[in-house]
Order: sequence, then structure tokens, then C-alpha cells
Amino acid sequence: MKKTALSLALLGLLALGGQAGAVICTIDAVPAATLLLPYFEVDLNNPNGLTTLFSVNNASAVEVLVHVVVWSDLSVPVLDFNIYLTGYDVQSVNIRDIIVNGNLPQTATDVQDPAKKISPVGSFSVESAILNEPSCNGVLPPPSLPSFFLAHLQAALTGKPSAILKGNCAGQLIGDNVARGYITMDVVNNCSLKFPGDAGYFAAGGTGDVTNQNVLWGDWFIVNAVQNFAEGGDLVHIEADATNPATSTAGRYTFYGRYDAWTAVDNREPLATNFAARYLNGGPFSGGTSLLCWRDSKVNQGPFTCPATPGLQPAWYPLGQEGIVIFDEQEHPVVPQTFPFSPQPPTGSLTPCPAETQRVQVNGSAFPVPFSFGWLYMDMNTTVAAAGSNPPIDPAAAQAWIIYTLASNGHFAVGIDAIRLDSACAANHIIP
Repeated sequence: MKKTALSLALLGLLALGGQAGAVICTIDAVPAATLLLPYFEVDLNNPNGLTTLFSVNNASAVEVLVHVVVWSDLSVPVLDFNIYLTGYDVQSVNIRDIIVNGNLPQTATDVQDPAKKISPVGSFSVESAILNEPSCNGVLPPPSLPSFFLAHLQAALTGKPSAILKGNCAGQLIGDNVARGYITMDVVNNCSLKFPGDAGYFAAGGTGDVTNQNVLWGDWFIVNAVQNFAEGGDLVHIEADATNPATSTAGRYTFYGRYDAWTAVDNREPLATNFAARYLNGGPFSGGTSLLCWRDSKVNQGPFTCPATPGLQPAWYPLGQEGIVIFDEQEHPVVPQTFPFSPQPPTGSLTPCPAETQRVQVNGSAFPVPFSFGWLYMDMNTTVAAAGSNPPIDPAAAQAWIIYTLASNGHFAVGIDAIRLDSACAANHIIP
């Protein structure tokens, strides 16, 4: 009896600790209802080459289901699957295993795995009252992806025509055969096979497929075995709240706003719009600095006629921004020409992050800078004609996420979240 009481007390303290650290409209690394892997890359030319790993973890004692969606770099959904997590469970995923080998994470609920051999249950795990485990019959554990679907994934994530997409494209055709995109992970109450935007995926107060349980946390790593370094950090933790006016009032900017007609029914806090990031090109960081940029086009994007063409298709591509200021370490500023609308003119302006997700080298061809060391002020807000006057509260607001990575070739690399200078709950439109 004493052991049971102690366990319950510990669980209560853990739950309170998670709640105490949570602040809506401040993106912080606390348990959340949605996780974002803002960028991944997998080299399809080399079986031992560049790949991306991530983990999704359950911070609570209660078992949960997680719905995972893989998106192209132009925000077309190309794959979804489900992960079952017991209490305090962790699932690690190598994206190469999925898009090259066709192996999805192997998990199963008690209904599909009564012997608990696929998903062992720890002594602290608790059964969920809202989890619809029978919905996972025939879904968990997932089968291997067939060869025709692997061909679809590899084509869609490298900007080539996909048979599954009826010969249409989903991403940029960069030509290096590196698969690129981003991933979202939502807590759900059943083994959903829907994408955000499908009917029933979101409903008021977390009563659709998606729930508002703030219990997920995770991390990511991009591993480059050929160049002998890796970089990583926390996933983006996006909290849900059905009572806060910022995440429950129609017309407010929420993370999934473009998929629920800006009704705020997803209840997810938005990301930031203004960022500060260091850049170091030299000294110990011989590999320089690159930015991993995730953007919100504010459009529910579907497959499009190949290829992606700036200024034509998708209708919002490329994305602009309100302003960028490049500082050196003596505070000398340089302000390149930018335009606060999308799509951008084909020439004459700086568009370092034109897609929904990408890696851009600082002082590379897409983002030249006049200094070797300094920092960047990046206001990523933009109006998007294809999105209409949305989000209604501030059509010029555009959430984003920026990570800056610093590399020493053949030795080490680090990934650091750029400093968030605001929130899309109340976007800043003042440029220094």
C-alpha cells in the first residue's frame, strides 16, 4: 500500500511539474500535444550516408497514440502512420528505415499484442480511458511499405513525379537525390489514417481524432557518417489549450490554422515570426553556418503539376519575408532588399528560405553575407495572396522556426534553436 501511495505521489508531482512549466504563446521545451521535426534530409545515393533520426517520448504514465505525418519540403503530405506509446515510453525512428527500407516503427496496443511482446508495458504504465485500441486492428503493428509506395516516397521527397500522386509533384526538384521534408506528430485517441485538414481530425476541445494531451517530448539528430559529424536538438514542442483565448478563439493564429479554416479548433499555439541567429564562417567552425528554416505558407497545399516553378506553382512559392538585417560583431548592419509578400519576384530580392522547409548555407549562393562573423535578425512575416486575408487577426503574420547549425568539417557540429523574439499570437512587424 505504501509503495502504491508513493508511486501515485510521484506521478502527481511529475504531472504538476509539466503543467507549471507550460506557457501558451511561448514555445518552450515542455511536454506538448504536437511535436514538429522542422527539417529532415536523407541521402538516397549512399546507403550509409546522410540521414535523420528522431525520438517521440511519452512524459505521462497514461498510454497514448501518436499520429505521424511526413510532409514534403513544399508541405504536401506523403505518408502517415501511428505509434503506440505505453506510459513513459520512447520510440526512436531512423527516417532512412522508412523511406529506403520501408520499415515503419513496430508498436501495438494490448488488443493487437495481448502478450505485450511488441510494446512491453512498464510497472508505471496506466491504461487510457479514451484510447480506442480496437481502431488499431489491421493498422498496428504496421506492415512493411511495398516497393511501389517506396518509389512514391522517394520521388515525392526529391521533387519528382509520383505515381501515387497521379504523376504530380510534391517538392522542389533540387537534383541531388536527397529526400527532404518535415514531420508532425499529434496525440490522437484512435489509429487515425487522416491528414490534418480531413473532416473529423480536429474538433472542439480535443474531441476529434486529435486530443489536447500535453504529454509528448522528443529530440532529433542529422547524422553525416561520410563527413564524420552529427547535429541535433529538441523537437519543437507545441502545446494545446482549449480555454486560452489565444488558442480557442476563431480567427486567431494557431499552428494548424490553415487546416481548420482558421477556427482555432486545433487549439495549438503558433510558433514565432521573428528570430535572432548567430553565424560563424571560419575559425573552429570551418564548415560554416547553415540555417534549417521551417515556414508556414498558410495554404493547405496539395500535389501540383511538375515541376515546382517559382512565381507560378505552388501559388505561394517562393516565400518572402518582411526583413532581414545582417550584423557583424561590431554591430554594423547591412539590410538586403526584401519584399513582405509571397510569391516573391523572380529577381531582385533576397529569399533565403523560399520553401516550407530547407537547409540554407549562410554566405552560400542563396544567402550571401558581407561578414564572416556576426548575427542575423530575421523577420519571417509575409502576406500570401493564395492564403487570402488569413489569419484573420493579422494576415501579415507568418509563423516559422529557425535552427542554426555550426560545423567543423570532419570533427563536430552543433544545432541551436534561434532565439524567438516574438510569437505569432502577437507578431512583431517592426524591423530594426
